[in-house]
Amino acid sequence: MSSLEVGIVGLPNVGKSTLFNAITKAGAEAANYPFCTIEPNVGVVAVPDARLEVLTKLYTSKKTTPASVRFVDIAGLVKGASKGEGLGNKFLEHIRQVDAIAHVVRCFEDENITHVADTIDPLRDIDTIQTELCLADLDVVDKRLAKVAKLLKSGSKEAKLESEILERVKNFLDEAKPARGLNLTEDELAVIRDANLLTLKPTLYIANVAEDDLAAGNSYVEKVRALAAAEDAQVVVICAKVESEIAELDADEAQEFLADLGLESSGLDRLIHAAFDLLGLMTFLTAGPDECRAWTIKKGTPAVKAAGKIHSDIERGFIRAEIVNYDDLVKLGSVTAARDKGLVRLEGKDYIMQDGDVTYFRFNV
Repeated sequence: MSSLEVGIVGLPNVGKSTLFNAITKAGAEAANYPFCTIEPNVGVVAVPDARLEVLTKLYTSKKTTPASVRFVDIAGLVKGASKGEGLGNKFLEHIRQVDAIAHVVRCFEDENITHVADTIDPLRDIDTIQTELCLADLDVVDKRLAKVAKLLKSGSKEAKLESEILERVKNFLDEAKPARGLNLTEDELAVIRDANLLTLKPTLYIANVAEDDLAAGNSYVEKVRALAAAEDAQVVVICAKVESEIAELDADEAQEFLADLGLESSGLDRLIHAAFDLLGLMTFLTAGPDECRAWTIKKGTPAVKAAGKIHSDIERGFIRAEIVNYDDLVKLGSVTAARDKGLVRLEGKDYIMQDGDVTYFRFNV
């Protein structure tokens, strides 16, 4: 997997673009990799990982490269987007390209910021977006069923299976329920994966609140949490305005500011970690005098496939993975000391990588 890509969606005036602009500003002047703006609505930001800083000092690495997340600011969707309202088709197509959806929901009152429906009602807003995504998926499913119907006449078993799965999805979408709620098996998902349905995208909710509600939340947030719990989804509470202010500060000032708000981390940091968790991702680490780097992989990835993240030649010529636990390495101060204590392991192709494994791959050229 290359950089995780998260689409930020929501109705107009919910704080979506304010959040994205804060993300952009957070790294705009960083000299190293942590952040870059690729185009006006796409940005890449580093995944916060204190372990990298520690390893960089330990190895006196010339370069530090964190894992990254690409955020895509998808223009505000409106009712009728599935039929092209508000350039809806274009924006829906943008959503099809991302790995996960971060749905920003307005959970604050502000008479100076209008709402497209005039009143604040996060559940209604979620339903509006969800309905448009379901309608867009229904159109895709109907076209797909029509195509499969022709193959069914030839007695194709593959077409029969696909048709059965699509009919189940269609019935769910007809009730304005996202297809991810069907909990299809991996085999079933594989059959319809190339349909690229919007409502199969893993989704989390971002409750955008006023600064005063950041620590404790409010009644709007509780409604979003109740809905998310029913979907087995996560909720990240942020204040987009506060994120904009944090983005202007250096690291020490930001921590002090967060402490004054009763928070341990920024909303952006919590959003990134929630997105990783949503997609079942983790990182393993490589370290040396030239570079200290975090690599993103799926949880459950075997060592040989992790090696392929670095280079296909390493996967092809894989011999062993030399692995030391991060905590053991830092405690003892070097790989040599860890090896003397018997804490450096040689693992084979089938070893399942663990988050934070500090790894050196042995391979044939």
